[in-house]
Amino acid sequence: MNLLVVGSVALDSIETPAGKAERVLGGSAVYFSVAASYFTDVGLVAVIGRDFPEEHIGLLQQRKIDLRGLTRESGLTFHWKGRYNGDLNEAESLETQLNVFETFRPLIPPEYQAVSFVFLANIDPELQLAVLKQVKRPRLTICDTMNFWIQGKEDALRETIKQVDILIINEGEARLLSRQSNVIRAYRTIASLGPKIVVIKKGSHGALLFTPASVFSAPAYLLETVTDPTGAGDCFAGGFAGYLARVQQTSEEELRRAVIYGSVMASFNVEGFSLDRLRTLSGDEIEDRFMSFKQLTRF
Repeated sequence: MNLLVVGSVALDSIETPAGKAERVLGGSAVYFSVAASYFTDVGLVAVIGRDFPEEHIGLLQQRKIDLRGLTRESGLTFHWKGRYNGDLNEAESLETQLNVFETFRPLIPPEYQAVSFVFLANIDPELQLAVLKQVKRPRLTICDTMNFWIQGKEDALRETIKQVDILIINEGEARLLSRQSNVIRAYRTIASLGPKIVVIKKGSHGALLFTPASVFSAPAYLLETVTDPTGAGDCFAGGFAGYLARVQQTSEEELRRAVIYGSVMASFNVEGFSLDRLRTLSGDEIEDRFMSFKQLTRF
């Protein structure tokens, strides 16, 4: 196994201009691991409740995701209900039931502890720190976070990002964490906290990759119809980290390719509700869209 992800598994109820979906498969660790599984072997650490459908376990197993770190507790699975209106870059949270996720304390199986690539999905930074204490000198650690943790647990978050190699964050969160309005200055401030590589997601406007040597701007893939944006950022991270784990390199060139593969996976994800589009995806489709990205940015 090349890549470990620790995060949430959820049952989501979603409403968008395209329709509704009730109690469908979701969660940061799910979106990430399914996207990453198209590039490398993935192990998942998360918690589910007694109500979690076996058919969802089957999908993860179909993608050959290692589930030895997935535990089932006696309570109910984390449930999120949200709605997207005109702005598909931001959801309105209608209901959040943490359930078994409220007492989640990630325990990394011995078989996972020597993994080379680690992704800390958007969870409590204190839990992210606990994961870092259990793994043995991974080659690359990548972290995601959100404004809730920046505002509520900034000290723990700063301690976490001090220990990671790459931070993935959206534009608003980058400004909030750095207290800088300009994204270049925001990167410099964040890099001074620890991670020298920062990916700033810009939703439907693409992503920026900052390294000590360069800045790379990638557009979002142009789609006529967006069905459900839920999990797009996690799929971006899955494609990004999955590709790096596959090539086992973090050169400037490979980091840029990773950003494009991340954008590719995010673009497929938004074409359907939940994991509907990713479950039918083929490797040829991924490579075809990667080449379309190259044409889109060539001049």
